[in-house]
Parts: sequence; C-alpha cells; structure tokens
Amino acid sequence: MESSREEVDVESLADGLRNFEGVKRKRAIDDLVKRLGDSDKVGSRTIAGFGEDAAVLKIDNDNDTYLLLAMDGIWGRLLSVDPWWAGYCAVLVNVNDITAMGGTPLAMVNLTSTQKKDICLELGRGMEDGVKKFGVPMVGGHLHPDTVYDALDVAIIGTVKRDSVIFSNSAKPGDKVVVAIDLNGRVSPRYNLAWDTTTRKSTAEIKKQLETMVKIGEKKLATAGKDISNPGTIGTLGMLLESSGAGALVELAKIPRPSTEKISYDQWLKMYPGTGFVLTVESEAKGAECIRIFQEAGIAASLIGEVDTSKKLRITSGEETATVFDFEKEKITGIVPSIITYTMP
Repeated sequence: MESSREEVDVESLADGLRNFEGVKRKRAIDDLVKRLGDSDKVGSRTIAGFGEDAAVLKIDNDNDTYLLLAMDGIWGRLLSVDPWWAGYCAVLVNVNDITAMGGTPLAMVNLTSTQKKDICLELGRGMEDGVKKFGVPMVGGHLHPDTVYDALDVAIIGTVKRDSVIFSNSAKPGDKVVVAIDLNGRVSPRYNLAWDTTTRKSTAEIKKQLETMVKIGEKKLATAGKDISNPGTIGTLGMLLESSGAGALVELAKIPRPSTEKISYDQWLKMYPGTGFVLTVESEAKGAECIRIFQEAGIAASLIGEVDTSKKLRITSGEETATVFDFEKEKITGIVPSIITYTMP
C-alpha cells in the first residue's frame, strides 16, 4: 500500500474524477428511473429496488432469506478492445453486485448481441472462463445474431440472509468510510483502467475474498456498502453518499494503492478493480473488524474518511481540499432517498 505522501493537484484531480466518463455516463439513469416511477414497488415482494447493486425481494414462505436480482451491461469501449475480457468481466461484475449486498450468487443468464462470429465466440469463451473461475453457472440467455452493434448484458440471482443485507443508501453522518481493494494484481495490458486481480488467482482464493462481504453482513458491521464499479473508487463512494443523502471528507493518502506500480491517483481512482468495495461503519472499532476480515482474505483495506451532513464528497491531501461532487447542485445517478426508501418487514 502507498504510504508516502506525493505531490498531487487536488483541484485538478477532483475535476478529472467529476468529469470522468465512467461517472458521467451514469447520469442518464435519472431520466429512466423517473419515467419508471414506482415500478419497483409494484406488488408486495420488493424490499429494495432502484439504486441498489441488486434488488432485494421477499420469497414466499421463507422469512429468513431474501432473493437478490441484478443485471449489468459491459461498457462498449471495453468490449471493442477485448471481447474475451468483456465476457469474463460480465461474470465478474455481476458476482460482485451480489457479493456487495452480503449475498451468495446462484446463477446467471446472458443477452449477447452481435453478428460477428469471432466476437461472439470470444464473448462466450470469456464468460465460460469467468464461470469456471467464480463457480457460478451460466444457465441460459438470448442471442441477437443480426444486430448492427456488439453488446453483452448479464443478469444474476443470489440469496442473502434477511438480517445480513448490506444496503447502499443507509450511510449516516458520523460513520467512518472504509475502502477495500485487492492490491495483488496488474493493470490490464489492453485496457489501462482495469486492475486485474482475479485471472491469476485460484477459485478457492477468489471464493475466500467474496465471502468477506458475507461475513461483514452477518456480523452487521457495515451501515452501507457497494462494490467499486465503472465510476471508480471515488465515483462509487459518491453514488453511495448520493443515495444516502450525505457527504464525506476523504484522505487521499489513506486509500489503498499499489506501491509496486507507477499509477497516478487520477488513473487509480478511475480504475475498475477486480475486487474492491466501499463501506461505511458506525465506529472505528467496527471498521477495524472489517479491515481484519478483508486482510485475512488478502485484500488491503483502511479507514479513509468520515460521512458528514454536507452533501458534498470532498478529497484532501492534508494540505489542499477540493469538492468532487456537490449533490445539492449535481447528480451521479440522481437516485435519492425519497425514491428508494423502503420499510423492512
């Protein structure tokens, strides 16, 4: 982990993170969610819907377990660079969505769209390798063999214990922020915003890492959590804070970062890590327990800041502080507590 302080232009870094394409592309979500209205609340099964990494649903005649349902599409930029990696990551990101909620993934289906046989085969090969690596079956799906574009989307189901769900809209002022990232990896040779931590690990090692969030959920250590996704570490924390109606101050030097790679803060904080999570916890003691669980699985973790009432996500070098997101003036997804407030039965 990076321990020495380096010179960084915090204002420029904040501006770059705010305008990162991985963040900006999320803003379109707001229009669709508003158009869907209360669609996620129809019926009586929904515990949580829009804004979560996975929807949380009640199961008939089961008061101890919830069903988790999620879907992720692969960024077209990634697919065009490396279809195999896109197929592999389609599995990875969906498994992480279930894990981030404290759940256990059960099975996936895919929607593959391409008329190019070579790309289709590479997507399939990547998904197959991902399935073998993460141990979650791909049980079906649909193929569009005549589209003028190439796309891949995967949906996943999982389960979680009723009292172990980790939601993402429940951070509170005074909570401590924990970031956990597996630093034992490498920058993808074909895409410099991907930090590959899984392809060279065994299935057993990966399983141990994924179980960290299950343990944290069962021990009720986190008030909120998300897996680090395309918006990067700061962007993902921003989504968590936005949906929680809160802000935070983050110390850059405390964010886990490889010491053996020449990676700038700007690149690192925009990266999609193979295994990475942002959490909030009520106390430093609970944060320390989360850190212990992560470290035992080979994941670096540290307390990096504190949640506050500002509705701004700020970063600091210790000498300079800048605002990345001001949720009173701008949005990431636009999903706020008034849209996704649910009552636990």
